[in-house]
Amino acid sequence: QAQLVESGGGSVQAGGSLRLSCAASGHILSRYAVGWFRQAPGKEREFVAGISWSGGSIRYADSVKGRFTISGDNAKNTVYLQMNSLKPEDTAVYYCAAQYTMLVATTTQNYDYWGQGTQVTVSS
Repeated sequence: QAQLVESGGGSVQAGGSLRLSCAASGHILSRYAVGWFRQAPGKEREFVAGISWSGGSIRYADSVKGRFTISGDNAKNTVYLQMNSLKPEDTAVYYCAAQYTMLVATTTQNYDYWGQGTQVTVSS
C-alpha cells in the first residue's frame, strides 16, 4: 500500500513559480503511475500532470502545458511538479495520486492512493 505526502505549496504572485513534491513510501515509483490533480473551491478535482516510469510516458493537461513540468527521482521515491508562470486560475489544493499501472490516467477514479493535498494560492 502506497502512502503519499505532498509539500511545497504556498502563496505567490502571478508569474511566480513553485515546486511541489510528492514523497511516496516504499519503492513504488518504478511500478506505479503518479498523477497530480488540483481542486479549486466549488470545482471538481481535475488532472494536471502524470508520469509513468514503467510505461515511459508523461501527460499534461492543456491548461498547464509549457508552464508545468513533472519529474521524479526514483531513488528518493519523490515526484515533483515544477510550476512556472503561475496564474490566479492555478489557485487550488494540489493532490498527488498513484495507481498500480503503466498508464497515466487523467480521471480520479483510476487512482488508488491519494495524498492529503497542499494549497497553492496565486494572487494577481
